[in-house]
Amino acid sequence: MTGICTVISYSLMAIGVLFNLSGAIGLIRLPDVYNRLQASTKCVTLGTSLILFSVFVRVGLTPLGVKALLTIIFILLTSPTAAHALSRGAYKSGVKLWEGSVCDRYKEEKEPEK
Repeated sequence: MTGICTVISYSLMAIGVLFNLSGAIGLIRLPDVYNRLQASTKCVTLGTSLILFSVFVRVGLTPLGVKALLTIIFILLTSPTAAHALSRGAYKSGVKLWEGSVCDRYKEEKEPEK
């Protein structure tokens, strides 16, 4: 049982690291703050959650494993909320969308119908 748990734990950790790496690359490569926030929030949330879950799989239902599970819940609740607050603040302060953006739904909702 211990060998299978170790393999699963290391596999989850490797997948989590790959998601975190892709989020970091997206943070560097994407053109505007809104795309960067999306890449970093989604990839890093999943990647970090997978790494923490691999810790839980590795150590089991110990105090460290329970802390890892509680941290996953905390990250899943706070990361999207923080990204939304940052993007809304950037939009309200006048940060422009990338010129290749297809639509601006927030602007469409705020403008009255003509």
